Amino acid sequence: MSEIWPTELRVSKDRHRLTVSFDDGASFDLSAELLRVLSPSAEVQGHGPGQRVTVPGKRNVQIISVQPTGNYAVRIGFDDFHDTGIYTWTYLRELGEKGEELFRAYEQELTEKGMSRDKSEKPR
Repeated sequence: MSEIWPTELRVSKDRHRLTVSFDDGASFDLSAELLRVLSPSAEVQGHGPGQRVTVPGKRNVQIISVQPTGNYAVRIGFDDFHDTGIYTWTYLRELGEKGEELFRAYEQELTEKGMSRDKSEKPR
C-alpha cells in the first residue's frame, strides 16, 4: 500500500468503538474488543513467530485513550490497563479491511482453547 493517512479517529460515546477514516474515503468502525485482542503489542503478539497469545474475556473492554505516536501511529489505552500497543495507520487499515475475518479466527481460537469472550483468564 502507498502512504495511508487517517483523516479522523473518533471514539464512540460508550467507548466500545473506534471509527477510523482515511484520506481515500474509506472509513472503518472497529470494536474495542477487536483492537484489544489483536493488539500489536509484544504482550499479545510475542517477540517472534509462534509466540502470539489468545486474549479472552474482553467482550466489554473500553477505550480510555488514543494518543498520537509520531506521524505514523496511535497508542490505544484500554480500561483493563493494556496500553502498550502501537497501532500504525497501515495496521488500522488492515483491521478495517480484514477485521471480520480476523475476529472469526479469534473466536475459533477461543473455542479451540476452551476460552470465552466473557470470562477473563490468563492469555494462552
